[in-house]
Amino acid sequence: MRTFGLIGYPLSHSFSQGYFTEKFKKEKIDARYLNFPIASISEFKGLLEQHPYLAGLNVTIPYKEQVIPFLDELDEEAGLIGAVNVIKISWNNNKPFLKGFNSDVTGFFNSLTPLIKPEHTKALILGTGGASKAVSHALLKAGILYRFVSRTPKAPSHVSYDSLTPEIISEYKIIINTSPIGMHPNTEEAPDIPYESITENHLVYDLIYNPETTLFMEKAAEKGATIKNGLEMLHLQAEEAWRIWNMD
Repeated sequence: MRTFGLIGYPLSHSFSQGYFTEKFKKEKIDARYLNFPIASISEFKGLLEQHPYLAGLNVTIPYKEQVIPFLDELDEEAGLIGAVNVIKISWNNNKPFLKGFNSDVTGFFNSLTPLIKPEHTKALILGTGGASKAVSHALLKAGILYRFVSRTPKAPSHVSYDSLTPEIISEYKIIINTSPIGMHPNTEEAPDIPYESITENHLVYDLIYNPETTLFMEKAAEKGATIKNGLEMLHLQAEEAWRIWNMD
């Protein structure tokens, strides 16, 4: 039986196993999808040794960047992004060949673009982890300027949470949370931004999908903003991952 799976830690928040299990059942695909919660990326090599039948893996927090040194090859787009969330595994004489891809770009781009209006020309990306890199790449493809928001800015394109002013919020009418703040089980947390400056012209997108509506989204909705969670992105990137695993 073809076997696929997910690596990350923790994995209690993830819907991927349920999504693929249901897909395999509905489409009568002879395959299974397993969760592999590894507490350290150093466990990755041993995981492959223990499961020499794996055909592909998804990668989630916090390993989208950390997994790259373990791979044999990167898809061109994944190399540009610097983050991987899909690994295609080919076996030869019991030795795995691992190629990394990023399906988050496709998932995010295709879920965001139907919501974009003429005033949505600039975006704030909350967080600077692996998911933020895919988001920034998708925004470039959509022709949208962006700035990263982090606790400790490391580049001129970054701004700190403490430095966010009403003027900045007014200028950047797309706000995207790529951090795990507000994810189950810590649902009473939200990114520290000046929500009072959000308006009905804002598009507020949270990559989190568990819970369905985060506190970040609730606060924005109270100001009339358009809100969206990451569930459609999850589905779209999962289908792209399935395409990658099955291509020659």
